[in-house]
Amino acid sequence: MNPSRFHADIKLLAILLSILLLPLAAQEKKQLTLDTMSDPSIAQAFSTPRTWWLDDNTALIYDTRKPADERVLERLDPASGKRTPYYDYRKATESLKTLFPEGEAPRLGPVPNAISSNGKKGYYLLQGDLFVIDLMNSSLTRITNTPEQEKSVNFSPDGVKIAYVRANDLYAYDLQTNREIRLTSDGSKTVLNGTLSWVYWEEIFGRQDIGYWWSHDSRSIAFLRSDESEVSVQHYVGITPWTPAVTTQRYPKVGEKNPEVRVGIVDLSTAVTTWAGIPQDAYEYVMRVDWFPENDRVCVRVLNRPQTELDFYFVDRKTGTAQFIMKDTDEGWHNMSDDLYFTKDGKHFIIASERSGYAHLYRFTLNGKLVNQITDGDWALSSSGPVFWVRRAIAGVDEKDGWLYFTGLEKSSLEKHLYRIKFDGSGMRRLTQGDGTHVVSMSPNARYFFSRFSSITTPSSLTLYESSGSRRFTLAEGDFAGFKNYDISYHELISIPARDGFLLPASILKPNTLDPGRKYPVIVFVYGGPSAPTVLNAFSSGIIFENVLVSNGYIILKVDNRAATGISKKLENLFLSRTPGEVELNDLVDAVQWMKRQSFVDPERFGIYGWSGGGTNTLLAMTRSSEFKAGIAGAGVTDTRFYDTKWGEAMMKTEKENKTGFEEASLLQYAKDLHGKLMLIHGTHDDNVHIQNTWTFVNELIKAGKLFELMIYPLRGHGVGDPAGRRHLNKVMLDFWNRNL
Repeated sequence: MNPSRFHADIKLLAILLSILLLPLAAQEKKQLTLDTMSDPSIAQAFSTPRTWWLDDNTALIYDTRKPADERVLERLDPASGKRTPYYDYRKATESLKTLFPEGEAPRLGPVPNAISSNGKKGYYLLQGDLFVIDLMNSSLTRITNTPEQEKSVNFSPDGVKIAYVRANDLYAYDLQTNREIRLTSDGSKTVLNGTLSWVYWEEIFGRQDIGYWWSHDSRSIAFLRSDESEVSVQHYVGITPWTPAVTTQRYPKVGEKNPEVRVGIVDLSTAVTTWAGIPQDAYEYVMRVDWFPENDRVCVRVLNRPQTELDFYFVDRKTGTAQFIMKDTDEGWHNMSDDLYFTKDGKHFIIASERSGYAHLYRFTLNGKLVNQITDGDWALSSSGPVFWVRRAIAGVDEKDGWLYFTGLEKSSLEKHLYRIKFDGSGMRRLTQGDGTHVVSMSPNARYFFSRFSSITTPSSLTLYESSGSRRFTLAEGDFAGFKNYDISYHELISIPARDGFLLPASILKPNTLDPGRKYPVIVFVYGGPSAPTVLNAFSSGIIFENVLVSNGYIILKVDNRAATGISKKLENLFLSRTPGEVELNDLVDAVQWMKRQSFVDPERFGIYGWSGGGTNTLLAMTRSSEFKAGIAGAGVTDTRFYDTKWGEAMMKTEKENKTGFEEASLLQYAKDLHGKLMLIHGTHDDNVHIQNTWTFVNELIKAGKLFELMIYPLRGHGVGDPAGRRHLNKVMLDFWNRNL
């Protein structure tokens, strides 16, 4: 053979192969890393346009997916699908400049902080003061110019007044007469009018400062007055100046004094307050305040200290006379619910209750007599509130055609769907289709609804539907965006049998191609609180960092104990008087032992990670089992007596009632039994789970001679949410797993 001809043929073959392989090389996907996980194109998959329904049943839409210079607030006609520009942001910016000396105007956000229900006005809070924007002509008016900051701002239903809180007093401003009306005058550091104390903000109203409620006729406001003077004080020590500043927080811990709360109704024409005549000793918490359609009364729901009795009072607007209507009881505790609807016939109201052991809807007469249970079955209403512990199921009511629209878990406890049903409980039908989760918002007349749909493998889309369930059009498809450029794995939903046969919801995230000769380490992610599932058929932003872990050779397992599934109140109540404890631990251990039997995992290399309640359950697993080689516990409660009254006493009550339960559940006594490598993480300014929890656990580890790692984040709160802190936290966690698994 001619050697030169042979080499020429080889060279030609190499060129041909390189040409053929070019498309494959171009398609080769990158691995997610700590650096590439911040690729903004990836975050696009978790963005859908913002929407607001208006009183006239049109909607406003702002598409955050578009480039910033192309975004515009638009009005959407759901009947025709027509979209028209609604707000001239550039003109509004120029208007703002006229209200400040040259060059000193603050930056104006592209969308107001909130928009009135009639769509005519919006407001901005800028440099602590309140500005109202006329959306029709994009001009701004300065409402306040005070040393104190305004907060808790809300438009009246008619859109011509706006209320706010300043220095813990409630004010209203008439936009037609340009007149401020002071409605309360005793606000102080410990007396709060129309704004919430921490325990109400966090636990009862779901991190929303909802401390007052406009009447439908815009002539009166019902509000909460809170006296915190006897609530214990938490201290947070800073790092500057040389002698550090100390900030304080009123925080009632288990068994301690709560804020004293009462309901007032103030008339805007006189600024005179009428107090609700509910005896102070008849309740511990005010749970909700709702106006009757006729504006003559409010319904006040109050709860006793053990949280087992929810009482309904109807309070007269003019006299404050309170009429006791009914009592709803639960052997464990009452969850927060926004659901209350007064029917137009003036004879009935509808509420959500867990009296059957499942969350369902019920219809009552105005004297508290049960007419009928509307929804029924071994499934629960789904929560669509701002946070998982605030239940909100009623999406809309069409009394003309007799339909009640609600979200529920009837199809699956892992999914949320919209249903409709008649008031008498007949004709129930699921309106949303497909396997996954629908987060819905209905038009005021219940003729249309938006659905933000996602599944465990599909990013959120936004679609407009008719109330019959017929699709009108999709405003935003699920956008995989930057995901297409990376080797992304998606969770697989499974069920794992517990020792008694109960099927625990779980999901596994593993490499798209498993090495058949390799045994993989497993990181178990856990939260575990009551009706707070981590396993859902929905797209989650957690998949980004979890894929970083997968690209580093780990498999991720998520699992919910039975009381965390959200299936029923019966299961939630298993926590009563004994948490953290065997309910969480036994189900977790059963799931882990099942996972250890899988052929592709290394049973000797299991880690566990969780934050907040998950941090608690991580410490539970690391001290009361020997299943894990390593664990990361973030901001966990180590003894429920360190936590707040509302949440801690719901399950555990007080030491007077359950001293043995508190002692048996405290994790401090088990620190000496730590198995494996442990990292504790906490922010010094965590106002939710105080760092006292970690300090005391650390002290017990030291006394027991146990080695551990500790990562403290100065000045950070419960979530270590700032970008620098989050990036550092991700590095710390990945480094810990690489060193210990």
